[in-house]
Amino acid sequence: MDHGTRQDSGGLQRQVMDSAKRQPFELADRETFGYHRKQVDQFMARARVAYEGGGGLRASDIRHLSFDAVRGGYRADQVDDVLDRLEDALAQAERQRRIDQEGEDAWQARVSASIDVLRARLERPDGERFRRPVSGADSGYDRSDVDVLCRRLSARFDRRPGGGDLVADDLRRAVFTAASGADAYDEAQVDAYLDAAIDVLSVLD
Repeated sequence: MDHGTRQDSGGLQRQVMDSAKRQPFELADRETFGYHRKQVDQFMARARVAYEGGGGLRASDIRHLSFDAVRGGYRADQVDDVLDRLEDALAQAERQRRIDQEGEDAWQARVSASIDVLRARLERPDGERFRRPVSGADSGYDRSDVDVLCRRLSARFDRRPGGGDLVADDLRRAVFTAASGADAYDEAQVDAYLDAAIDVLSVLD
């Protein structure tokens, strides 16, 4: 997926906001679910106001968005693409603000510290990286699926083969098989960890 030149965060934000001034999304057919049109339109209007006012919207706000699924709504793939591009632009802008405020060395130290915290969990053995669901009857993410992604992330941080091509979008798009009991990891804990990893990768890519 082409997210533009990430170093040009201002230009990317302008491109996203310009596209939002008109209806940028095709509609799914009447039998296919898409995103609720009014909800998407309202968010894009909010994004335009935040952009034109110079703030008020963070990359993490984009990541945690959710829209109702309705038949004949906006095509989810097109909406997701625009939101991913906007998240990238905001993450880069936030990175630059931190560098301007703290200096390059301090920012690099902050990122290195974040990677060290993430790496500590990655170094745990397969099957033991996250807690199990609270109840044995509760569903969660298949631990084998999660462990595969964790091994790739570990290789990415350590610059080993198998992880060099891993980017933030891979974590955003990650899908895990449902599982329960001893075969599962707690969904909330995995999601929180991946959010933190996305924050790091989005400024490293």
